[in-house]
Amino acid sequence: MEEIRLQKYLADCGIGSRRKCEEYILEGKVEIDGKKITELGTKVTGKENITFNGKKVEKEEKKVYILLNKPIGYVTTVKDQFGRDTVMELVKVKERIVPVGRLDMYTSGALILTNDGDFVYRYTHPKHEITKTYTVTLKGIVKKEEVEKLRKGVDIGGYITRPAKVKILKTDEEKDISRLEITIHEGKNRQVRRMCESVGRKVLALHRSKIGNIGVKDLPLGKWKYIDDFLEIHR
Repeated sequence: MEEIRLQKYLADCGIGSRRKCEEYILEGKVEIDGKKITELGTKVTGKENITFNGKKVEKEEKKVYILLNKPIGYVTTVKDQFGRDTVMELVKVKERIVPVGRLDMYTSGALILTNDGDFVYRYTHPKHEITKTYTVTLKGIVKKEEVEKLRKGVDIGGYITRPAKVKILKTDEEKDISRLEITIHEGKNRQVRRMCESVGRKVLALHRSKIGNIGVKDLPLGKWKYIDDFLEIHR
């Protein structure tokens, strides 16, 4: 029987991304046949008695892929240590799903959840360059030179962002706001907010409208739907 790395097996079971599962192993949260495992090189067949935080881990036969239009006020995690509302409270399914990537508490929009560890790995791997499109409302009337800087790449604290697609959707002198559409294919923490701040603009609202080709335009805030697998994102 074929053996696979423990972290991949855990990811395939919907415990989390492969990287997150590596952290769980190093933290001593995983046991095989009653023995605590802390070595990342450990391989399994799946026939062993594998537990995570004391609960038996088994592969889900049915893979599910869910698109959520996340509202503001929910954190993107399975369980929050501070007792805040999480996105898991919005999606009730029998499968053990996890969020793919993150949206901060004050950002709304497209978020995928799944129990497919390979999907999580492919989605988060830089080589696939999955685009994320955001609508961002800024304080003040944005200048052309600021937009050009965002397009070329800006310093967000020791990291220069790669070229982005930036389009002005609206400017309102009376309200003193600008609205931009920004498309990136990186996933740095709070990247779009930091990009806008780097050109001196305060973000008033941020919404992720699309992941790849999948959008939430017709999906109300707080609602979700099933989608196809990784291929649909590139369709």
